[in-house]
Amino acid sequence: MTLLLVLVGGAVGAPLRYLTDLVVQSRHDSVFPWGTLTVNVVGSAVLGWILAAASLGQLSPEMVALLGTGLCGALTTFSTFGYETVRLLQEGSTLEAGLNVVVSLVAGYLAAAGAWSATVWLLGA
Repeated sequence: MTLLLVLVGGAVGAPLRYLTDLVVQSRHDSVFPWGTLTVNVVGSAVLGWILAAASLGQLSPEMVALLGTGLCGALTTFSTFGYETVRLLQEGSTLEAGLNVVVSLVAGYLAAAGAWSATVWLLGA
């Protein structure tokens, strides 16, 4: 049953990542991978919320599998982040490559930690 939940979450998360990337990137005339940054930061925040709610007993392990592993796992993308960083380096966009690494890591962490903290505060642990 858990595998099916992960598959369903992934079936929603993967196209959501693709469409979000297309929409966000189409609004920027830049070599910087804004679409990938967006899905990774949003996915980090959603995962922070999911895991905080689960730690407070508000989400079942099945919902964590569906939303955390399935949805967030397919929504976020470390491989594309790595590929786009290497591509920026190969194209000579060193500043953008460095910014991509720093901004992605810091923003992803802050999004996850912020969502976790907000969820714990709101649900009153």
